[in-house]
Amino acid sequence: MARSPFTLAASVSSALPGAAVVNAAELTERAEGRYDSALVTLEDGRRVVVRVPVDVDADLELVADTRALRALTPGVRGLLPFEAPAVLGTARMGGFTAVVQDYVPGYRVEAGHIPPGRGAAWSLGSAIARVHALPHAVARDAGLRIRTSADVRQDAERLLDRAEATGSLPFGLLRRWSTALGEDRLWRFEATVTLGGVDPGRFVLSDTAAGPTVTGLLAWHGLGVGDPAEDLRWLASAPDARDDVLAAYAEAAHHTPDAALAARSRLYAELEFARWLAHGHETGAARVVEDAVALLNALDEGVRDEPLLPEDYSTVDDALELLGRTPAAVAAGDTSMQTDTYDPALLAAYLADQDTAEQADIETVPIDLSDWTPDGASSDRRGDTGAAPTVTPTSATGQQEDGDDPDHAEAARNALRRWSTAD
Repeated sequence: MARSPFTLAASVSSALPGAAVVNAAELTERAEGRYDSALVTLEDGRRVVVRVPVDVDADLELVADTRALRALTPGVRGLLPFEAPAVLGTARMGGFTAVVQDYVPGYRVEAGHIPPGRGAAWSLGSAIARVHALPHAVARDAGLRIRTSADVRQDAERLLDRAEATGSLPFGLLRRWSTALGEDRLWRFEATVTLGGVDPGRFVLSDTAAGPTVTGLLAWHGLGVGDPAEDLRWLASAPDARDDVLAAYAEAAHHTPDAALAARSRLYAELEFARWLAHGHETGAARVVEDAVALLNALDEGVRDEPLLPEDYSTVDDALELLGRTPAAVAAGDTSMQTDTYDPALLAAYLADQDTAEQADIETVPIDLSDWTPDGASSDRRGDTGAAPTVTPTSATGQQEDGDDPDHAEAARNALRRWSTAD
């Protein structure tokens, strides 16, 4: 039996000591009856919302929601273009957690009712992108769930294994999903802060000059780091708005959305039927199993021969990988220096320096020239005594130069040094 608004209002006094309640009204939040909720007006004019779960699963979800909202510091909230409710206090009621939050006004739209265009569809896509742009530290510092692309893929594989184990999964879907899970290119994505599969009905919208605009988000229990496609799986239920939501998301995203984003979001939407089937079998709920099998059979009829990724699908990563396997072509016979910084003058100077350095490195044999004079030179290259030969320098006209000229004498000595070490 649902709790009355006045019963729920009593928990506000416990959660907010000193607060005086002046009015309480039933609040319908489209939470599938998982919470009893009331809109409570306080004496100071504030309006707050009190929620109390009806079962253990809902209680765990509400506790997770409270934890996530408390992780949204004022600085983090300042990065969002919409409101997130603040947790004002908690109390215990009937063994469950009663949570009091401030009230975020507005209206909500279900996925199937979202029209195309730059109204609600565009605002929802932009709002989700802004959540995904939050720093990972928001989740990490609060101890929330962190998953890599490999973790996400393994979770999907485990879910498929659970569904297959029931023996009620159509073979066409098993083949379709197994193929998708085996496609490496489908799982190349950058993990971001996500809401863990948010439903568009949890966003609050208001009418503005720009049209329907997201002004609040109520569900935060799935906050963590994971696959951004999980928060877009509801697009399978909004075919008219799909393209506008994705376009708005791409425009507002702080990262480049991967090319397989839409395909993975579709996969997650389909796997929800598998999750429902596995849940029914594991809890022994025959009616749930019956409903899930009917849904899966209908889905199988529609998509069994349609791959999630077309065979000619390729990404930038695929192109880069192909480029890496392609050898660079070299033009035959081209021995030119392929550089814009080649300077012939500098190269000549460099080579000249190299020649000088090489000559400086040559070890010369010391020669005693104290008794050597050009006039006393012998015509023999070497005598029996091993004395060095003499060289008589001549002019270009063939005439003998003056031996007293010191410049010519030095030139002769240098020539002798080079000649005598040639052996």
